[in-house]
Amino acid sequence: MTTIEPPVGLATTGGLRRTVLPNGIRVLTEVVPQFASTTIGIWVENGSRYETPQQNGISHFLEHIFFKGTERRTAKQIAEEIDAVGGVLNAFTGKEYTCYYAKVLREDVSLAIDVLSDLFLHSQFDAQEIERERSVILQEISEVEDTPDDHIHDLFNRRFWPGHPLSWPICGTAETVGGLVREDFLRFIEQRYRPDRLIIAAAGGIDHDWLVEQIQAAFGGLRGVTDPQPLTAPEIQPGIAVFQKPLEQVHMHLGVPGMAQADERRYAAFVLNTALGGGMSSRLFQEVRERRGKAYSISSFLSSFRNAGYLAVYAGLSAACVHEVLEVVVRELATLRDQGLGDEELTRAKSQIKGNMLLALESSESRMTRIAKNEIYFGHDIPPSEVADAIGAVSGDDVRAIARDLFRDGQVGVALLGDLDGSDVDDALLSLA
Repeated sequence: MTTIEPPVGLATTGGLRRTVLPNGIRVLTEVVPQFASTTIGIWVENGSRYETPQQNGISHFLEHIFFKGTERRTAKQIAEEIDAVGGVLNAFTGKEYTCYYAKVLREDVSLAIDVLSDLFLHSQFDAQEIERERSVILQEISEVEDTPDDHIHDLFNRRFWPGHPLSWPICGTAETVGGLVREDFLRFIEQRYRPDRLIIAAAGGIDHDWLVEQIQAAFGGLRGVTDPQPLTAPEIQPGIAVFQKPLEQVHMHLGVPGMAQADERRYAAFVLNTALGGGMSSRLFQEVRERRGKAYSISSFLSSFRNAGYLAVYAGLSAACVHEVLEVVVRELATLRDQGLGDEELTRAKSQIKGNMLLALESSESRMTRIAKNEIYFGHDIPPSEVADAIGAVSGDDVRAIARDLFRDGQVGVALLGDLDGSDVDDALLSLA
């Protein structure tokens, strides 16, 4: 294999740069001179949200098939070449994007580009490999269903946003995955994997101009534009849904309508979520686990997309504690809405967010992900310093305002998975009045 070596003195200056190739592919770099590693990712603005009901799971299936052999490499050789330099080669699929990435030492960036471009542009989609991988994915679906703290999130999505693409499982179902054939993958790539939907993002020891040359050489021949697809926002279905399964614990997912990724109120929501259930010092952890001992695991999180989102609370607990814990969670939501945060709690939550963000910047992988997601959702970079300033500017009034927006009566949905007859839980528990 012939590769073009990165220039001597690679990554001698820091900063983020952006170049759009003639065919529309966006190339982003964040140079971090002190990093020995570089992470480079091919991001496709495509995920399970863009599938039809019959296609559900095809984006995730494609993610697997791209690694199963090209004209130049077998699946084993693809893995061996990155393993041989101590690197990481992987991919992940979300509801609105898919990423194929490699993390290597800076001197091995040429190899990473060669392997990634080869599997992305020259995968053979061999029929036998598709059948083998179909079996693997069906096992993955079964594994999720056998992992209740994962499965409860899919159950909640289906119940809270019924019938909407954002509610569908990323892996698909056994039925939809079982029906996909080679022609479906090739057609989907032709429709969705166009240059205008592609982002090449790299962070760490990298030279921007050199990378642009390599990406132009490898990807410059791609042509086409993706047909626009209107994105409707989901309608919610509040209330409690109980899913019976013989488990030792009951797994609870409670959610309220949240916000889109680019919502201007997001910084106040970050602070609110952190104080509510974002760590061991959070209100829910302290009240439910530390003071009452009613759950081993309880936390809250924000899930946001282009035009929708929710704030959710997850807990794993015994069936006997479900009624009490639901009451506690709903009461905490109402208290935050009515009283907000104290000064000390507000300061602690903001400091926690900024500390977590700074720690994440120590990884080239997290930096690569940050710049790519900023491009997807904002169309430009939002520097960490700007985020830190915005978090620092969040006031108690801002938190109370977002709590009033989010925590409204008649907007709460709950999914419960476990050995629970449901007689002790009803919609009256969800009153935020």
